[in-house]
Amino acid sequence: MPAPSEVPGARDAALYVVKLGSATLAHDRVFDELLALHRRGARLLVVAGGAAGIAEYCARIGREVRTLTSRTGDAIRYCPPEELPHVVAAYTQVTLPRVEEALTRRGLSVLAVPAHSGALVHASVAGPLRVVENGRTRLVRDQRAGTAAGVDIPRLTGLLATFDVVCLSPPVADVDGGTPLNIDADVLAAELARALDAAHLRLVTGTAGLLADPDRPDSTLRDVGRGQGQHWARGRMRHKVRAAEIALDGSCDVAITGPHTLAGAHATRFWRAPAPTPDLELLARAVEMASVSGDERELAEYLAQWCAEHKIDAEIDAVGNLVATRGSGPRRLLLLGHLDTVPHRWPARWDGDALTGRGCVDAKASLVTYLRTLADLDVPDDAQVRVVGVVQEETTGAGAFHARDHYPADAVVIGEPSGAGALTIGYYGLVKIRLSGSERTEHTAGKGVRTAGDRMVDALCAVRDEVERRHPDAMTAVLGIHARNQGDTQVGDAVVDVRVPPALDVDELLGALRELTMDPIRLEVVRATPGVTTPRSDPLVKVFQRAFRAADVTPRFLLKKGSSDMNTLATTWHGVPMVAYGPGDAKLDHTPHERLDAAEFRRAQGILTAAVRAWCAS
Repeated sequence: MPAPSEVPGARDAALYVVKLGSATLAHDRVFDELLALHRRGARLLVVAGGAAGIAEYCARIGREVRTLTSRTGDAIRYCPPEELPHVVAAYTQVTLPRVEEALTRRGLSVLAVPAHSGALVHASVAGPLRVVENGRTRLVRDQRAGTAAGVDIPRLTGLLATFDVVCLSPPVADVDGGTPLNIDADVLAAELARALDAAHLRLVTGTAGLLADPDRPDSTLRDVGRGQGQHWARGRMRHKVRAAEIALDGSCDVAITGPHTLAGAHATRFWRAPAPTPDLELLARAVEMASVSGDERELAEYLAQWCAEHKIDAEIDAVGNLVATRGSGPRRLLLLGHLDTVPHRWPARWDGDALTGRGCVDAKASLVTYLRTLADLDVPDDAQVRVVGVVQEETTGAGAFHARDHYPADAVVIGEPSGAGALTIGYYGLVKIRLSGSERTEHTAGKGVRTAGDRMVDALCAVRDEVERRHPDAMTAVLGIHARNQGDTQVGDAVVDVRVPPALDVDELLGALRELTMDPIRLEVVRATPGVTTPRSDPLVKVFQRAFRAADVTPRFLLKKGSSDMNTLATTWHGVPMVAYGPGDAKLDHTPHERLDAAEFRRAQGILTAAVRAWCAS
């Protein structure tokens, strides 16, 4: 069994479901992009389209590719029972080997099989097909096409954990046990994304997304709401739009990208929760985009593009932080939010004027208010205002540590939910330690025998007592404890979380804990950030006080017992005033009940903008 983790709870890597059209398989760039996603830690499920491969296979054996004409005039591959063995052969002999070879050449382990293999995906037979022949409509009853009915989630999850890339293709298994059923590859990708709770679905095509005018390659529709895409779609694009609509019933973010690339510069994004008014649009879209810790890149790129459209200098730095800046003067204000969320997502939606979705409170709304403030800000020559959206705030703090070392500031506002009518002026510090030890394995019937588990319990009690003795308001929690036999030795370990009041020095506390936990117990410091407070008399607090008064708000001033990136900055930024401000009720953080009212968002936006303008003018 594994040792206790620094972060409770399992976190699967983000899952990308990527549908590659058959023409795209001839373009090396898309396989390089898949390799880049793998190197970012993503799990990859590729769905391969087969039109070109089927045509190539049939040409080899001298067989005609038979098609039917739909009532909309589109060509449909005719797949009676005798045709399915040739469809399977085309995928297994042409299309899938091509994908496997391209990815294997890049050092990736690949499983490439049709989805009917082992009934990984099964479907029920679709009803008779209405086609047009010689100007008349007729029914085709022997078409072996299906409607997705289920996905073998445990087996696919296991395969995704075993291989770097899993590649599936049509056909799928018949739920009633008949010959395999053909299914549109785009729809197959959407059904897989929905069933497996993918973070991202990308439907890669030969055009720059969905075009407003098929005769104009540069007429990409950047954003499409539910039910809008079919108005613009023509031919095969109708299947991609239909697939995108299916995926909107899940929680992944959805885009049609191209030509023959995953890049989002020329993509059509599909949105399930359109904002009721334009001022809420960026908020709604940020919440819709999955960005669980370690998977922030898509959101960072989208926000960087938004900044460019609003004439804000923006980049993504070496660790993945979004960095947006206006001004170059010597007085520097840093507005630092975070891109990432904890796991467990659900489809974002509006209930009247309230938005629900993972991250709407913690803390995408804060980051969005910072970016919108920056967009509307005239920064004087003697000032600089920088917004940084950091990565991994919920886990390692890597983004904030990078910001600490690269983006110095004279004052800081941290993007965390204080509520529009409150200002957080301090946080408790955080000490996270791992205790470990070992004992010779002995029979527990012997008097005086001490096990590694006993040692852990004694050490934990001693740590808890010492922390309480040092400061009565400090809080200790055991995140995990574990003991196990390893041959003639028993080993034990535990992870302990201590919330440290600002008045208690972190280094002194660690020194005392090290004295307590000497041989045979070892202490490893996983994380140590000090408590921090800013006095209410500080000029940074006063600009917020004036903004509250102007909005007719009597503010509350908060000292929070949790921790934030403020603590990370405070490890070396001594004497820099810092506060935290953002909309939302922090009691909803990390819960499945995150919810933010539009009025709360707007009030926080107004107060923040007024405070930042006052700081610039001071």
